[in-house]
Amino acid sequence: QVQLVESGGGLVQAGGSLRLSCAASGSILSINVMGWYRQAPGKQRELVASISSGGTTNYADSVKGRFTISRDNAKNTEDLQMNSLKPEDTAVYYCNAVLRQYSSSLFRPYWGKGTLVTVSS
Repeated sequence: QVQLVESGGGLVQAGGSLRLSCAASGSILSINVMGWYRQAPGKQRELVASISSGGTTNYADSVKGRFTISRDNAKNTEDLQMNSLKPEDTAVYYCNAVLRQYSSSLFRPYWGKGTLVTVSS
């Protein structure tokens, strides 16, 4: 069984910062890509940032220069540092990992339950 658990969400004023963390646990053999997605009310879930096992990063245009994704391969964790937050960043943020379990030969995506980030104006 694999679990992804997010932490670090909350309420912050516009211009402020928050740091989200995600820890993957269970019978994990290898993690390929890790990422953060978000879903605002009435909108589709969208990719915020992703990072490969080699450290290659990818960001949505709306967060470039403000958000930084990082990961610790040894600990199976990832973080999202969010600076200069805007009200439009308000959403539920989900941790995602494409990983392979010991019992499988395939890489599959797994999701956390999400953490709410609210940015007030």
